[in-house]
Amino acid sequence: MALPAEIISLAAEVVDALRARGETVSTAESLTAGALSSAIVTIAGASDVFVGGTTAYRDEIKISHLQVDPAMLEEHTSVSEEVAVAMARGAIKSFGTTWGISTTGVAGPNPLDGHPVGAVWVAIQGPICQSFELSLSGERESVRNAATASAIATFARILRHRSD
Repeated sequence: MALPAEIISLAAEVVDALRARGETVSTAESLTAGALSSAIVTIAGASDVFVGGTTAYRDEIKISHLQVDPAMLEEHTSVSEEVAVAMARGAIKSFGTTWGISTTGVAGPNPLDGHPVGAVWVAIQGPICQSFELSLSGERESVRNAATASAIATFARILRHRSD
């Protein structure tokens, strides 16, 4: 998947802001399958701030690698705010980072667990916590690109406006 220039520009902003603060980030990705990590590490010097990421496409990986509670997955499904937050927290615990960013949702072509194509949750956990739902349209690649762009853009905005 080729990353749009907008995503690369925002990733550079994220890397610069994290470096200036001496902070680190890790990712926990489902539908974006590493695109978020890839965007960050495209930036020269990303190794100063990016520690690692987990692509947890299947629920059993969310459980075993990110410590997502199986009961939570059963109750809320993997396409939920609760699971997105748990994934981001799991990334922080697994990699020992300041921040964790997760993406989970349905890229298509078919609905999943009663959720339509384009249903996405993003969670950012760290000194500031935010989670949000997206309702995206388009083909698989455009849904994945939009989810990646939204996650990076929101994280960049948090870092830009953070006062502490």
